[in-house]
Amino acid sequence: MFKKLCAALTIGLGLTTGALAQDINFGMISTEASQNLKADWQPLLDDMAKQTGLKINAFFASDYAGLIEAMRFNKMQVAWLGNKSAMEAVDRANGEVFAQMVNADGTQGYYSHLIVHKDSPLATLDDVLKNGKSLSFGNGDPNSTSGFLVPGYYAFAQNKIDAKTHFKITRSANHETNALAVANKQVDVATNNSENLEKIKERQPEKFKDIKIVWTSPLIPLDPLVMRKDLPEATKTKIRDFFYNYAKTDAREKEIVMKISKLSGFKPSTNAQLTPIRQLDLFGKRNKIEADATLADADKKTRLAEIDQQLASLK
Repeated sequence: MFKKLCAALTIGLGLTTGALAQDINFGMISTEASQNLKADWQPLLDDMAKQTGLKINAFFASDYAGLIEAMRFNKMQVAWLGNKSAMEAVDRANGEVFAQMVNADGTQGYYSHLIVHKDSPLATLDDVLKNGKSLSFGNGDPNSTSGFLVPGYYAFAQNKIDAKTHFKITRSANHETNALAVANKQVDVATNNSENLEKIKERQPEKFKDIKIVWTSPLIPLDPLVMRKDLPEATKTKIRDFFYNYAKTDAREKEIVMKISKLSGFKPSTNAQLTPIRQLDLFGKRNKIEADATLADADKKTRLAEIDQQLASLK
């Protein structure tokens, strides 16, 4: 399936191997419908093309895995990703973090939520966990930080619960789909985040009024931008300079980043941004192993020791 996706992209964009230094495919995480993402991001991508002299093509995939694989096979060179998907891109797709979003209000992150319909009797995380066997659950994409990793650890793993088996029905979708499913009473509870709920509030206020938050995570670092490490240095410099300077003074540019996600712009960042996410990922895996009654004691001890060693190396 992915080979067909790559082939279609190559044909559709008319790319050749020799043109990759000047033709940049910019990917966007699938937090909502692609037409909404395109409307928000296209003005910035147009400015990027004008200011860098590069040909910038918007790249959309139906899920995070599609973006990671596209970067792995050099069908996408730059991307806006969540922290979890950025970690996968760094580890498996020759990616490197080079920038981070900056909120317009100066805050350093955003929040993951569990949401229910406003009329739901569920009011707390404890209510959700106690009634899981009778509830349908809308989980996030497995490579989503706020839709999967953060609630998976803080809401479920810390309570020794596996979301895959705890609920009557579990399905995965992007943030927008999950929010609307809750508002339309198609699922009882779902993951989401503060940024997407703000967009639902602006674009579909009547649906937003039907949504109630029952759990909020600790602060999550704002999303990174990732590029392939093997891009020509001159191209990488153009891309970095564009994002580091974008929306600093120009009023129109400031309006564009505000529309994207209430941003003031972007700041330099590195793979070190992903350290807390790596720790979360490992903690979640450790808790699952510790709670697994099917594992032999010796096997469990070995696996836990391996994870503890990895955690120690991140300090």
